[in-house]
Amino acid sequence: MSAQIIAVTGTSTDVGKTVAVAALAAAAQAAGRRVAVCKAAQTGVAPGEPGDLAEIRRLAGPLPGAEPARYPEPLAPETAAARSGLPPVTLDAIASAVSGLAADADLVLVEGAGGALVRLGPGLTILDVAKRLNAELLVVTDPGLGTLNHTELTTRAIDAAGVRTRGLVIGSWPDAPDLAMTCNLADLPRLTGVPIVATVPAGSGRLPADEFRARAPGWVDAALFPAPTALV
Repeated sequence: MSAQIIAVTGTSTDVGKTVAVAALAAAAQAAGRRVAVCKAAQTGVAPGEPGDLAEIRRLAGPLPGAEPARYPEPLAPETAAARSGLPPVTLDAIASAVSGLAADADLVLVEGAGGALVRLGPGLTILDVAKRLNAELLVVTDPGLGTLNHTELTTRAIDAAGVRTRGLVIGSWPDAPDLAMTCNLADLPRLTGVPIVATVPAGSGRLPADEFRARAPGWVDAALFPAPTALV
């Protein structure tokens, strides 16, 4: 695949991963990239209902996307699949979906579920997906107290799997950060050895779509996405 593949995980649930993916997609499109998004496994959404991919499209625009598996209960995908009686998502299914998207894209963002070690299927995590796709990982993290431990544990697990963490994304930065948050801006990269490459303001997902797309490039380090002509 000639497209750049970036997998996106979180330090936990509810750290702002889906809105962060939308911001990354909007920023990349503003930089002239053809962007597609794959949601590796969607849970907590019934058939026909809008899921994370729909939210990303609402905010970032009508970009190509794929959702290899969907389960109705809001659980880890492996558990949700077992409880629903539906087959678990496989690494081959995710890789095939990404490959199809990459044929007509410069950048494919692959959103995982929850944290880095959440099981998408039996023995399958976003780390396996990243290795199969030769993708780097972005880690979406919370800015507040406790994030240093969660983020360092996550980046150590990624490193142990032989995958590179390309950067950290602050998923919800408040208008009035407290002392811990302010200190964490320096401590997160110092302790993990990974730079902060994007900071998404709290409440960004509630912005009108046009305003979200206009503001997103200012939240993301422009160096994150190489120029399309540099891809080989």
